[in-house]
Amino acid sequence: MTDKFDYFIVFAEMRTGSNFLETNLNSFSGLCCHGEAFNPHFIGYPNSTEILGVNQDDRDNDPARLIDEIKSQTGTLGGFRYFHDHDSRVLDIALEDPRCAKIILTRNPLDSYVSWKIAVATGQWKLTNVTRRKEALAEFDGAEFAHHVDALQDFQVLLLNRLQKSGQSPFYVAYEDLPSVEVMNGLACWLGLDERLEALDESLKRQNPAPVTAKVANVEEMETALSGMDRFNLSRTPNFEPRRGPAVPGYVAGVVTPLLFMPIKGGPDAEVINWLAGLDRVAADGLISKMNQKQLRLWRRGNPGYRSFTVLRHPVARAHTVFCQKILSAGPNNYQKIRETLRRKFKVPLPKNAPDASYSIVDHRAAFEGFLEFLRVNLAGQTAIRVDSAWASQSQAISGFSDLSVPDFVFREEELAEELPHLARRVGRMEPGELVAAAKDSPYALEDIYDAALEQKVAKIYHRDYLMFGFGPWR
Repeated sequence: MTDKFDYFIVFAEMRTGSNFLETNLNSFSGLCCHGEAFNPHFIGYPNSTEILGVNQDDRDNDPARLIDEIKSQTGTLGGFRYFHDHDSRVLDIALEDPRCAKIILTRNPLDSYVSWKIAVATGQWKLTNVTRRKEALAEFDGAEFAHHVDALQDFQVLLLNRLQKSGQSPFYVAYEDLPSVEVMNGLACWLGLDERLEALDESLKRQNPAPVTAKVANVEEMETALSGMDRFNLSRTPNFEPRRGPAVPGYVAGVVTPLLFMPIKGGPDAEVINWLAGLDRVAADGLISKMNQKQLRLWRRGNPGYRSFTVLRHPVARAHTVFCQKILSAGPNNYQKIRETLRRKFKVPLPKNAPDASYSIVDHRAAFEGFLEFLRVNLAGQTAIRVDSAWASQSQAISGFSDLSVPDFVFREEELAEELPHLARRVGRMEPGELVAAAKDSPYALEDIYDAALEQKVAKIYHRDYLMFGFGPWR
């Protein structure tokens, strides 16, 4: 046992060298690794029935019990190997515990994939005698490999983010580091041991030492599939916006009609809410709104079969509406402080007060373009001004919804006149009223200033929304 940690966890995957690492960890008298202690299909090793007196049923009923047993080993720092598909309850326990040492073992995913395919084909998962080595060529499957890479990357990102947020530092070991006794001794030092190894345990042999291209049957197919993969995330859309919560107080529910509207600010909220109120023959303020999560759960339980929906507005139209309603005028319902900062610091050519008769289309176009330039830097996290929900990306808003639940339907604004009546009939309102279309923005409508250059500006700012929702040009 060491003073630094109570136990350790080795984050690894199949065919990453975790057996070799475990064998050498167990060469230290002060360490004891208990295999895949939380593999859902066995406990520790395929033929074992228990670890430290805890059997598989006991472990499944209470994983913390086995961790406690591992922690309580006298004179030994215990641990185990953990793969991304092992018991997820253990992940939360370990990641939240700074007294748990985190060792992260990685390997080139192509090498691990090919090694796994060969092991499946031969049935040989460990090799201690080279003369008994079985040979086979891997059959590369592009879709299967892409899924393999996605699963590994998602898990590594999860580990990275969770450890960053809790201020913990793991010990990274690459597959290529495993033959180094110096690295193994460095790991022991990091764990708090004084003991050192003079040489590594070489009972386990590398099973497939040839180059990858010599181990794959369909090399050309593999090369074609790999050439289409974005190794350096060139197509990744950077996202510097703050995460948004589910925004439950903004949800609007029917009093009788089992429909739940999850608005995205900057869209046709008032029009949809008035339509929803018409279904129940109440005023808009007679609908159920400003709920907390408990009240929302109660509404859901009381409305079995309910349907939820949200509405997307084209990013150009949404940005223009928000600009006209919240920024352009200096009224009491607008963002007066942000407006003044835009005029003073960002040099957006806004009229000092409300637009008057001298405010021309040219002025409006210039002011809107100035606002778009502010949005560009604001959404990139380069300003001190908040990323307001009125202009935050719609993809981020829907991502926030998913923290609680995703909407059943995501409608486009231009589809509402047709789609909302269909939705109403699905929940028993056979004669729904017509949706009143949103009024044009004032003092100038979007079509008065819209052109391809404006579209291009907005498409760059809201690239993620265009990509995720398939938006084309507004006109």
